[in-house]
Amino acid sequence: MTGEVVTPTPTRHRGLRFTLVTVGLVVALAITCIVSITSGQYDLSPTSLVGVLLRGIGIDSAWAPTASTDYGVIFTLRMPRIVLGLLVGAALAVSGVLMQAIFGNPLADAGVVGVSSGAALGAAASITFGLATFGMWTTPAFAFLGGLVAVFSVYFISRSGGRTEVVTLLLTGIAINAIAGAGMAFFTFLGTTSTREQIVFWQLGSLNGALWSNIQLVAPLVLIGVVVALIVAPGLDLFALGERTARHLGVNVELLRVVVIVTVALLVCAAVAFAGIIGFAGLVVPHLMRMMIGPAHLPLVVASALGGALLIAVADLVARTAVPLADLPIGMITSLVGGPFFLWLLVRTRRRSGGWA
Repeated sequence: MTGEVVTPTPTRHRGLRFTLVTVGLVVALAITCIVSITSGQYDLSPTSLVGVLLRGIGIDSAWAPTASTDYGVIFTLRMPRIVLGLLVGAALAVSGVLMQAIFGNPLADAGVVGVSSGAALGAAASITFGLATFGMWTTPAFAFLGGLVAVFSVYFISRSGGRTEVVTLLLTGIAINAIAGAGMAFFTFLGTTSTREQIVFWQLGSLNGALWSNIQLVAPLVLIGVVVALIVAPGLDLFALGERTARHLGVNVELLRVVVIVTVALLVCAAVAFAGIIGFAGLVVPHLMRMMIGPAHLPLVVASALGGALLIAVADLVARTAVPLADLPIGMITSLVGGPFFLWLLVRTRRRSGGWA
């Protein structure tokens, strides 16, 4: 018998890359969280962190700090902020994956096309008028409605002949951002000093003031959105072949489209409702993950969720520690990273398409 050389298949290569990327992201995320919890104006040692966490689950250890301030800093201030950042990052990145898939366009992103601004406008309306229709869910509910209107508007305006035109997509995003900006300015004019400060918060984006009660609202929304994204991922792989082909392969294109759009609004609402507008996270992360693990949507959703959480965790760490005794807007930091990336992506897309004229 002659020996047969078995060459690795592309699928095996992609599976190995996905495993390596996932492990790397989890390790980087754990390290970033530890550094973030122990760094800041009130420094803590890693051993003190371990002692506090063990005390939190009822285990006394020699590492437990004697100062009660350590417990307050970790459990009341830093941990809620970090957990909220992880949820927001995952929500924005997964929404970016879904938007790029359903639009069939690499430039689609909740911030670029105005969906984040629409959600922030809805939240600002509920704050300015002091609405409490749905109790503690009022602000997230209005953010969801604003995001839903924005994403449907972008989708139907930018679609032409069964595809999404790049120029129309960008111009639609500019228009929606302008409308939302005007609305935010109007609500700022109408509001009190307190509501004006909150509206400015929406525009800059920040995790400052995160509370466990916020996380109780955000976590279920993000969990539902990510689970739905995982469920529809195989359908998105077929959708990428074209709507006609997807229909022939048994995909209910109309239902898939509506489910994805509503899911995007849900994820953006979860991110915007308590963190404000954080731009470009949904644009940068999916592209980086796609370049590393390939275009298959199921692993892409998982990797993007981890990558988005890591991006926001790192950005928040920089926001808290870059300037002493100051808390920088996290949206500014992500824009500093995402802006040049978007310009590079814009130029590359234009070259590949042979121009838009």
